[in-house]
Amino acid sequence: MYIPNHFKIDNEEILYEFMEKNSFATLVSQHNGEPYATHLPLTFHKKEGILYGHFAHPNGQWKDIENQKVLAIFQGPHCYISPSWYETNKAVPTWNYIAVHVYGQLEIVEDPQELYDSLVEMVSTYEKPDSSYQLKDVDPGFIEGMAKGIVGFRINITKIEGKAKLSQNHPVERQELVINQLESSSDQNDRLIADLMRNNLKK
Repeated sequence: MYIPNHFKIDNEEILYEFMEKNSFATLVSQHNGEPYATHLPLTFHKKEGILYGHFAHPNGQWKDIENQKVLAIFQGPHCYISPSWYETNKAVPTWNYIAVHVYGQLEIVEDPQELYDSLVEMVSTYEKPDSSYQLKDVDPGFIEGMAKGIVGFRINITKIEGKAKLSQNHPVERQELVINQLESSSDQNDRLIADLMRNNLKK
């Protein structure tokens, strides 16, 4: 990913938190000699440096992905930035956004217990704490049957890089103008970027 120095996220904890909050990722590999992507949730094990996930069995991406170097893209809020918001017309439109790229070697999970544990973790991550649904309470035979329809995997992470493009390359006064415009928008992405920009200015 192209990352100018002023947009680079250097803090590992910020990268990790972003991955956990934006865990519905895009997993990219080569499949049948062409780029191929699947959109799916991934759970992050920070201590081990591993991502866990699973494919639907009919999704052929898993058939030739093992031991490939893969890319998982975690996308955050993003929005259009109009030069009409600036104090000058000597400018061009741009786009503000945050994204994290994770690279690693993918392995298929063969151990049924490891796959089950990863599924329990994923469900507990997304179910509300007071939810009446717990995977461990579901009939084991039903879970075993459903598990035949998926292919679990782990990604052993080799590199993480992050980019926060939040108008840091513009003067503070111009950033404030952009923030004011975004804060007045009804679009959630606009307001999220405004919050991120304002927090960035406080550093």
